[in-house]
Amino acid sequence: MLKELGTGLGTTLSNLFRKPFTVQYPDEKLEMTPRFRGRHILARHEDGLERCVGCELCAVACPADAIFVAAAENDPDHPVSHGERYAERYEINMLRCIFCGMCEEACPEDAIWLEKDYELADYDRDAFIYTKDELVVPLEKSGYLPAR
Repeated sequence: MLKELGTGLGTTLSNLFRKPFTVQYPDEKLEMTPRFRGRHILARHEDGLERCVGCELCAVACPADAIFVAAAENDPDHPVSHGERYAERYEINMLRCIFCGMCEEACPEDAIWLEKDYELADYDRDAFIYTKDELVVPLEKSGYLPAR
């Protein structure tokens, strides 16, 4: 019993004189590791069309059943994606998501990505169901601006 007490006191004393590791959070932010998985995004092609073709493989691969995809036929005159179909409705329930990255691995089009954004707090539970409008990268950020 004295050995365990000595070990515990030794650990306490060794940490007592170290400089504390504190981050002043809103002002300072930690650098995320390269393998960190945070907020989801739906990517676009270079021409501005969505990468998601509504195949629903991400929803099938999700172990937490957090993804819902409703596919629709693509209009040839005004396509949304390069495929025959597109994701008419795409939702991720972030309260159920376990950030495992299985959706990212299952996607054959590299449409879904988990970024480094980890500030996902909100006051309303309904705000944690991210819709396609919130997930698709805006045209301004994708680097593609259509000709006017």
